[in-house]
Amino acid sequence: MKNNLLFELGNLFLKIRVTDSKRKSVDLDKAIAQVCEVILRQNKKGNKVIIVGNGGSASIASHMVTDFVKNLKIPALSFSDSSLLTCLSNDLGYEKVFSAPIGVLAKKGDILFAISSSGKSRNILNAVSEGKRIGCPVISFSGFSANNPLRRLGNINFYVPSSSYGAVEIAHLAICHSIVDILSK
Repeated sequence: MKNNLLFELGNLFLKIRVTDSKRKSVDLDKAIAQVCEVILRQNKKGNKVIIVGNGGSASIASHMVTDFVKNLKIPALSFSDSSLLTCLSNDLGYEKVFSAPIGVLAKKGDILFAISSSGKSRNILNAVSEGKRIGCPVISFSGFSANNPLRRLGNINFYVPSSSYGAVEIAHLAICHSIVDILSK
């Protein structure tokens, strides 16, 4: 039995595409370096990193917040508290579960990482809209369709051309780890 995920991953990293806010292609290494520069610049100004995602992407968000805080000493947060999530989804609707706390906790210059395998999750798209309204630079991570809406919304947009949740999530995690690894040097 052939392991299709491992085979796909071996080729997938060469196919990752990155675009800027004007939808111009950016080299993957240059894009990662740009994200690192934004984080360092904004951190010096007292800004934090906010990371949002659903399901496996929420796990990536929590994992990366831990790495930002522990390894880099950069303030970071995700919204994984079950009381907050269930309260907001019950009272405001799940589509506002991230945009509502961003509206309260984010300030201009905070950096928003928006992670969605499909790039279509309404709550992630709303989080990006709220972050942009406040003045947060947005870094998006998406997959599946090349025409997904999230891919058009960030200052830097990482797109993984795969319809496999596992492959897209692993690639997103690898990109995020690359950012942390570079910043930790």
